[in-house]
Amino acid sequence: MNRTPVLFLNVLVVATCGLVYELLAGTLASYLLGDSVTQFSLVIGIYLSALGVGAWLSGFVGDNTARVFVEVELGVALIGGASGPLLFVAYGQIGAFQLFLYGTVFLIGVLVGLELPLLMRIVKDELEFKELVARVLAFDYLGALFASVLFPILLVPKLGLVRTSLVFGILNAVVGLWATWLLLPLLPRGVFGLRARGVLVIALLTIALVKADALSTFAEAQLYTDEVVYAKTSPYQRIVVTNGRAGFNLYLNGHLQFASADEYRYHEALVHPPLALHGAPRRVLILGGGDGLALREVLRWPSVTAVTLVDLDPAMTGLSDAYPPLARLNGNAFADPRVTVVNRDAFLWVDERDEPYDAAVVDFPDPSNYSVGKLYTTLFYRKLTARLAPGAAVSVQCTSPLFARTSYWCVVRTLEAAGYAVRPYHAAVPSFGVWGFALCRREPFAVPTTAPGGLRFLTPAVLPGLFELPPDLGPLPVEVNRLDNQVLVRYHETDWRTYEK
Repeated sequence: MNRTPVLFLNVLVVATCGLVYELLAGTLASYLLGDSVTQFSLVIGIYLSALGVGAWLSGFVGDNTARVFVEVELGVALIGGASGPLLFVAYGQIGAFQLFLYGTVFLIGVLVGLELPLLMRIVKDELEFKELVARVLAFDYLGALFASVLFPILLVPKLGLVRTSLVFGILNAVVGLWATWLLLPLLPRGVFGLRARGVLVIALLTIALVKADALSTFAEAQLYTDEVVYAKTSPYQRIVVTNGRAGFNLYLNGHLQFASADEYRYHEALVHPPLALHGAPRRVLILGGGDGLALREVLRWPSVTAVTLVDLDPAMTGLSDAYPPLARLNGNAFADPRVTVVNRDAFLWVDERDEPYDAAVVDFPDPSNYSVGKLYTTLFYRKLTARLAPGAAVSVQCTSPLFARTSYWCVVRTLEAAGYAVRPYHAAVPSFGVWGFALCRREPFAVPTTAPGGLRFLTPAVLPGLFELPPDLGPLPVEVNRLDNQVLVRYHETDWRTYEK
């Protein structure tokens, strides 16, 4: 049997699995630790350097190349396959979690780096050197392409992080077990032991795969103080709802988005100033806010005849259906006939032409990565201008002016650079501390002094005081956030690093 083509398929599997483990570790690092740019950069750098160390170590392997190759394949299967649940559990149990994370990435990289040189030595007598190198590298890069495409589009949305690592661990182990038959002439002794270990690794990972939901529940229970009552991985994010004595909390990728006990303070402060500044808005735009809580506040205004809510993730705008307590909290806002939901990237949707809006509420997550950071740039804010009617007002959530003061003033200065007159303001939200907003209009304006009746926090007497910023929240010298520099993402990472676990 000509085993060379089959061994090159092994190269494809090795490369695909290796990059999947790397992407998984990078995703978990940014999910658990925040600071996504730094974490992904470190994981990629450590993994690539470990590949080099593994390639160097392959030079110390003697004549038992085939046996070492199978052992390494089973090692990658076990460590890489178990890396997802292990890292999840370790975050809540190990103090030096980052060391454990980077050590796991390094070990997987070393083992993957060992495999390819060993495989090249196994088939070196069957191909010329130039053809051998060309084929190995071609399959290696093809595997990387498969992993990079499959991971965000299919694996994470359909399997989740824990199942993805376990499935690819099983795939690695199956390849290792298969290699004991494929390379049998090169394995004269101890084949039974190799096969037994291969079967054991497959069995362990399969049991873990069957118990994946229990593992995920246990791991996430370590991350949150309250009981996890809902969890879903969408193509865009991990959505988790916890429930405690004070109510329920929503987390996206491990970051708190709101607490039901005090969210009204945030949403009243975000929504009513721009609507009050206009006076009698008819058409209102909400960007983000897929939980429907800002929508609830907009619908309090009797003048409103149409609301368009643009949120990228259908899983978020559908969360009210999946978790009924949220529907009760937002007053079943999505069932209102005045509401139109658009599941699109707001950066692209804002270019579309439609009847202009009298007010806009911008409720995006904090700019913790470049994908979100583009929604805080001068380019985006200028695009938004084209969707606004004359005299329209806009409010923007701007992160905390106390904990992320540089980030806050970067958003304000970016709005000004985009041509808006801006009035910064803030509100105390117990779950978040002091939180910041910006009220904007194309023309200079005075602070609004009216608010709808029946609000729990924002009254006409309270409203003007939100625009009085004490000295410790005052302006700082900052750069403007543009699409080609994304300085806001770097500011945000630096600001919040002090407060991370």
